Amino acid sequence: MSDEEKPADVPPARVRVTAPRAGAASIASEPAPTTDPTDIHAVYVRSLIRSQLRLALACALAFVGATAVFVVAIVATPALDETFLAGVPVSWLLLGVGVYPLALAVAWLYVRAATRNESRYRSLAGDS
Repeated sequence: MSDEEKPADVPPARVRVTAPRAGAASIASEPAPTTDPTDIHAVYVRSLIRSQLRLALACALAFVGATAVFVVAIVATPALDETFLAGVPVSWLLLGVGVYPLALAVAWLYVRAATRNESRYRSLAGDS
């Protein structure tokens, strides 16, 4: 029976789709392309990724450290617990509201440095 002779109510044949086995030989006739370590663009991209990772880790560590210093400073000043503003202790307000400007400052510095890293990459890679 050809496709034209099949009745309309017969569903198409089921096809089983599986992932390749780990030890099975590859079906492809060509080997998978590998990145040539001498390719200068690949070197530049890896360098950009490493520098962006270092920057992200440094910013995260700086934020955590500054937040810890902020908390220690609040704990070291017990008078803040006794001072109330709108019925809420000032220490709570500083913890609840004061961390946001710190987060925004770290985010602004991160974006600025990441943009600088990317512009250096573009100038090295020759992209416009």
